Amino acid sequence: MEISRETVRLAVYIFGPLVLASYVFGIYRMSDPNQLWGGIPESWRTLNVSCMFVSAAGFLIMWWFFLYRWDAATVEQIQWPWTEGDSGGHSRLLIAFLLVIIPAMFWLEATAFHIRTDYDWTKWVVIGTLWLTCIGNILLGLLAWNAHQQDLASDTIWPVIGAVMLAIQVIGNDGILWVSKYPW
Repeated sequence: MEISRETVRLAVYIFGPLVLASYVFGIYRMSDPNQLWGGIPESWRTLNVSCMFVSAAGFLIMWWFFLYRWDAATVEQIQWPWTEGDSGGHSRLLIAFLLVIIPAMFWLEATAFHIRTDYDWTKWVVIGTLWLTCIGNILLGLLAWNAHQQDLASDTIWPVIGAVMLAIQVIGNDGILWVSKYPW
């Protein structure tokens, strides 16, 4: 099956809103949603929430350039830095976007499950979902960087900037800071 631009768009249109719905639904079901902050000090929370908006803007920048701004033939040429060729870019984008979005859908519920049960193994489910999202962010960044290195379009720096913006929250705040501060 050939993955097209429309396939990637459809996947993001379906799973993207499900991330937001999972957060609303998950927070609504929790008796104390503040437990989701774990060991993040209250004085850091405003900055952390601000980073969430920066992260969302970074995601949207990549989404816009990869799936709307650049023509489909250009996007199809995007490669991993360790590969060569001129096709398969949409397949690579689909993998990277889904690795960001799908684990993000399950993070809150996995954390709530860990809080309710406090089994030792459940922390690894939570950490795994966060780190899969980190891997997806890294892959999007690598695709953006390679597109920039290949000079596939005149404005290739923007997806690189978007990947960095996304990484502030996904890798920095969630994958490293939150995981290290959470009272496992």
